[in-house]
Amino acid sequence: MIICRCEEVTYEELIETAEKHKCSARELKLRTRAGMGYCGGRTCRNMVESIPRQYLPNKEQLGLVTLKYQPPIRPVHFGDLGGDET
Repeated sequence: MIICRCEEVTYEELIETAEKHKCSARELKLRTRAGMGYCGGRTCRNMVESIPRQYLPNKEQLGLVTLKYQPPIRPVHFGDLGGDET
């Protein structure tokens, strides 16, 4: 099952990476690129954040920071930036 459509990261890939590296959500994101695609994590961020909780000891979870997300990238014409109306 694909969790991150933009980067085509599967649920199995996220689970394998979390089990192998015992990583935080941020590290999981960096290792798999889940949440780093065109949508900026709007569709998969919650799932990427929830998976590491299963594989980290409780003490390590206390310092976890939630993942940030950014607005989607949209192309902008240079004319729009400079006010050129051609």
